[in-house]
Amino acid sequence: MDTLAPASSEALAERDERIRRLERRLERERAARVEAEAIAERGLRDLYERGQYLSLLERIATQANQSEIIDEALRFAIGAIRLQIGAAVGNVYLRAADDPTSLVPSGLVESDDADGHNAFLDESNRIAFAHGHGLPGRVLASARAVWIRDVTTDTNFLRTSSARQAGLRSAFAFPVLVGADVVAVFEFFFREANDANDGLLGLASQIGSQLGRVMEREQARRRLIFDASHDALTGLPNRLGFLQEAGSLFKAAAASGLPLSILFIDLDRFKLVNDSLGHAIGDALLVAVAHRFRRVLGELSGQGTGMLLAKFAADEFVVLVDGSTMDVDTLIVADRLRDALREPMQIGEMALHTSASIGVAIQSERFADVADLLRAADIAMYRAKEQGRSRVECFDHALQANVATRLQTEGALRQALRSGEFELHYQPIVPLETRRVIGFEALVRWRRSTGELVAPGDFISVAEDTGLIIPLGDWVMREAIAALGRWQSGNPDWAGLTMSINVSARQFQQVGFADRVLGIVQSSGVAPSTIRLELTESITVQDAGWVRATLERFRQIGVGISLDDFGTGYSSLSYLQTLPFDTLKIDRSFVSRMDGVASSEPLVRAVVAMAHSLGMSVVAEGIETEAEAERLQAMQCRYGQGYLFSRPLPELEVTNLLIASGSTVTPD
Repeated sequence: MDTLAPASSEALAERDERIRRLERRLERERAARVEAEAIAERGLRDLYERGQYLSLLERIATQANQSEIIDEALRFAIGAIRLQIGAAVGNVYLRAADDPTSLVPSGLVESDDADGHNAFLDESNRIAFAHGHGLPGRVLASARAVWIRDVTTDTNFLRTSSARQAGLRSAFAFPVLVGADVVAVFEFFFREANDANDGLLGLASQIGSQLGRVMEREQARRRLIFDASHDALTGLPNRLGFLQEAGSLFKAAAASGLPLSILFIDLDRFKLVNDSLGHAIGDALLVAVAHRFRRVLGELSGQGTGMLLAKFAADEFVVLVDGSTMDVDTLIVADRLRDALREPMQIGEMALHTSASIGVAIQSERFADVADLLRAADIAMYRAKEQGRSRVECFDHALQANVATRLQTEGALRQALRSGEFELHYQPIVPLETRRVIGFEALVRWRRSTGELVAPGDFISVAEDTGLIIPLGDWVMREAIAALGRWQSGNPDWAGLTMSINVSARQFQQVGFADRVLGIVQSSGVAPSTIRLELTESITVQDAGWVRATLERFRQIGVGISLDDFGTGYSSLSYLQTLPFDTLKIDRSFVSRMDGVASSEPLVRAVVAMAHSLGMSVVAEGIETEAEAERLQAMQCRYGQGYLFSRPLPELEVTNLLIASGSTVTPD
């Protein structure tokens, strides 16, 4: 048989090279297969991780949307994230309500070893983080997630010692954003020193955005609740907010036997200031008053505990004093609040004065609930106003009866205006030398349908308080000027008769008042120079420039301006020089006290002299005796009115008086 020839060395070398090439190719194929398998494994792992992250995000979003309060959503998020990422500790900080540059603990924290982490958790629940300080503070400053590989070596971690003791190493934190604002910061801690995980940081960003939308919704809900229960101007609880809190305090006080008290505070003449100076000034005044009240209550109670301050209507404040926590006399609180308004309020360049009428009611068995107690304090406050304002009055049952009477009077007044139950009486004004009638003051009277004549003192204050004085005053203006027109046109000897018409401060400050009066005068055909408007000193609390401009409009067409009841109001001499009054009327209380130990005669004499020096004529009211008339005449007081000369008369009797007296009054 044939035998194989031995291979040549070249052939062997070529064979070996082919084997090596084959092995290298196989190695490359194996490496490629291994790499492909690794890529596939990583892809599957990443895909799985992304699926888990998306599932986590979906669970957090679902829970957040279903939670009634934000704390539920935050607590769920902490637990779900910690378990998903294998963290040892999860925690959340919230932006401080009073300082947007700091974070405070929420109390929401989770740990897989509460005992081992106790010191760290305790420190985390105590410490607040300023802008840029610590892990949460860095997130607050950057509004971005922050990863720390090893907290035990990080110089701006701030909890290094307790973290080392707890065996915590790496950490990351991310913000919850509402718009561009950080409203919360989540932080999580691991036992190992891990490098940053980009996938986890991406997930954190999405979770932060989702929770941000939930917190924005919660903020809006809380703002709606706050706005519904608080005054927008001062931030104080309004009536709703007050009653919500006061109701539980009332029940607790009833059970403890330590009664609470309510102070109902109403600013005196605030409407005059508000309407004459503008709502912006009025609002600023209310804010200043609220600030003073807060300060007083804080001084009385240390930190304000035991006191609840609220603001109700435009110029009404309410204070609750809780007897279970406050050892202070309620009347002392009321006096301190009233005294706090004695100094003027600096509003811009103006120094505004105000005062307050305060009603006090103290809890007892007669009050069924806090609404009853509040109503009683309100009744007492109205009593304080009736007694002269800037007073403190306590509730009793006599006051309740008085309020019932006032309510009945108000209802009857409204009906009287509709059915025309008012009439005018006219009191003559005479020169003290001749005693011949030169004019009249129009005085409103209310004659009920039953024929009963109601005294002005029984209804004028109610008309003022309710605003009914405005339509009533307009009616008086028209009727008085019409009556004057009838007298002047009925006899040429009476063509110079004058008519003095009282104008309340509330009428005067009404928009368009001057235009209405001038329209009535012009349409009546009566000479404007025979009309006198009588104003009280209360108009001086209004804007002096506006008051002066309004009075000048009247004076320019000849309407006279009298200052009524001088000495019973503010009695500031400055407005006598700056406002265009041409007549000063001395109140009858001064005239009647010219006899006796505490004689007012020197004061009356000084007022007459002052008026003459300012170019004003003087009318003394309420003259009842010849002695009074003679003394006034000796003081150079030229004019007077009172029962000595005539009581107020209805129109027909005035006509008879003028005929009988043979008065001749020619126009000036």
